[in-house]
Amino acid sequence: MLGLYARKVGMTQVFDASGNLLPVTVMRFDPNVVIAKKTKEEDGYAAVVVGLDDAKKNRVTKARAGQFPENIPPKKKICELRDFELSWKKDVAVGDALGIEVLEGVRYVDVSGVSKGKGFQGVVKRYGFGGGRKTHGSKFHREPGSTGQNTYPHKTFKNRKLPGRMGRESVTVLSLRVIKTDPEKQLIMVKGAVPGINKGLVLVRAAVKKGH
Repeated sequence: MLGLYARKVGMTQVFDASGNLLPVTVMRFDPNVVIAKKTKEEDGYAAVVVGLDDAKKNRVTKARAGQFPENIPPKKKICELRDFELSWKKDVAVGDALGIEVLEGVRYVDVSGVSKGKGFQGVVKRYGFGGGRKTHGSKFHREPGSTGQNTYPHKTFKNRKLPGRMGRESVTVLSLRVIKTDPEKQLIMVKGAVPGINKGLVLVRAAVKKGH
């Protein structure tokens, strides 16, 4: 897995070389500081553990502070990048700060994040139900309708589309084209939308279904 964690900045529009207006999402790569390395021999799998954003000293417990080497201040967020060593072109050492240079030369990326939470919603918004008639006398507008059965089996089966909490789920968008990168500001622009709120954490990695 060739990728890093980034912060979603927001969406905007840019013109490409042909003059077409493209919707793009801007993401910023804050330093992904390597705090540990895992190997198949010791841990059963290969991974690099990275930390993002310095934590306040009075908010860090001794147990959490013990996860960090002495020369690295405690971080708010700790993430793992599994099988990172298989795609990394050079050796990664504890204490290294990884940035957008990891994705150098990559033309398509997959972005994973947590979608926006919509709260408790009905079936019309949650699943796109058409709703009932809007005419006079109708009592069936935005309701889900009957969900049970007749005398047999006289129950509602699992996985019925019913009202409930919407959003706040793990979502991955595949094969987003990289429009522009700015190594100086650690920014990347990709065509289209990515999951999550602005300033939300997303995993940006090289696309698995398209050539890099």
